Amino acid sequence: MTARVVLLAGPSGSGKTSLTRRVGLPVLALDDFYRDADDARTDPPLPRRFGIVDWDDPASWDAAAATTAVVQLCRQGVADVPVYDIPTSRRTGSQRLDLAGARLFVAEGIFAAELVPRLRALPHVDPFAAGADELLADALCLTLHPAVTFGRRLLRDLAEMRKPPLTLVRRGLGLARAERALVERWVELGCRPCSIPEAEATVRSLQG
Repeated sequence: MTARVVLLAGPSGSGKTSLTRRVGLPVLALDDFYRDADDARTDPPLPRRFGIVDWDDPASWDAAAATTAVVQLCRQGVADVPVYDIPTSRRTGSQRLDLAGARLFVAEGIFAAELVPRLRALPHVDPFAAGADELLADALCLTLHPAVTFGRRLLRDLAEMRKPPLTLVRRGLGLARAERALVERWVELGCRPCSIPEAEATVRSLQG
């Protein structure tokens, strides 16, 4: 094994990306594993809500490909990962992520918790594979007040023109109402809830 991973989950707008910039570790952006908006696969089909694809449903995301990338980075220190354009909802290419010898990296995104049980299942799929205790340095979930994440998310998404403004407001209100239930689900999947300062202190301690 070359490296270990910190899985960093949290609501959209909770500060995951800002935290990873501060700690200075290599980062696997899990949002790049979203499926294309015209993905025709039916197992599972793309989920829909409000007449558009529900990008907050894990079925809109390629968990298998994300798991493969995490394992490759842990074992080999390098992986080819997709480049995803959120405004157009499609992959635009790929790039090579090289840990350059780092023994720790962060995989961050709203679906990061979905990877915890997948990593734990590895020894059952491949008896010679390293399991979660070896690959996972930690699994964290950022928790803020829903009103805070709503405001931060809306300002960011409007500035980046991710989607039409009405869609962003409607989506943001829906996420704010569901946020506590989402955090509970991520904790059930294996993440530890923590504040931004607590998460940052944990990651820095793992850096040694």
